[in-house]
Amino acid sequence: MSDSALPPRLSRLTFHGPLSEARAAQLVTRLRRHDPESVLDIGCGWGELMLRLLEGAPGAKGVGLDLTTADLERGRRNAQERGLEGRVDFVEESATGTTRGPADVVLCLGSGQALVDGGETDGDMPALSATEAALRALRPLVTPGGRVLFGEGFWQRTPTPEELAAMWPGAREDDHVSLAAVADAATNAGFRIEWTETATEEEWEHFESGYLADVEEWLAANPEHSLAPETRDRVDRHRAGWLRGYRGVLGFVMLTLIPVG
Repeated sequence: MSDSALPPRLSRLTFHGPLSEARAAQLVTRLRRHDPESVLDIGCGWGELMLRLLEGAPGAKGVGLDLTTADLERGRRNAQERGLEGRVDFVEESATGTTRGPADVVLCLGSGQALVDGGETDGDMPALSATEAALRALRPLVTPGGRVLFGEGFWQRTPTPEELAAMWPGAREDDHVSLAAVADAATNAGFRIEWTETATEEEWEHFESGYLADVEEWLAANPEHSLAPETRDRVDRHRAGWLRGYRGVLGFVMLTLIPVG
């Protein structure tokens, strides 16, 4: 089946996460303050924030690591369109045990598992231990005086059993921890926290809507397609998981971290 018969992949999203244009601009301004020369993006997807940082720091070069071929290809196309193709590499490889660092800025937004899957964890580690392992793995990847931007999910409050049942399959209370626990894990891993910011409800709604918009539009235009029943079920389950499960319960924090020691 040709790709044209399938929904586009996340074309309505600029960033693969709950991140607004205004916040992205603020992050770029903060991360370029010390004139970085190198940027490493862990679990980069199509690396939109990395590309914007490279535009804002013209002396820097970047490397993005991910395992999703389509996202990496999108990143390469975007880099070429912006005249950045000679300054950035999108590499299809695991970040676990990576030797790509150290870099002056390390981005790891919702991708901590990429640093520890197949390494220290077996996929069933409680969230706090997994977060601590990811932060320990990040520490040697940043240069002295550099910055790490670490994005991680956290519980805004303890989910009820009903909310957990509505979330992703097998959702558990220890899938995430509190915001304070994420911050403590960062300081325990050898960082000081320069800045703490959390995604707003508006950013979450933009992300969740954009995540599904391509597929919803395709379903409306192709109700008789052979893949429509399966696709409709998947989309409806995702939306229900958000609206009945983690909306207002799951938060996302972005910590700007300075290495110490």
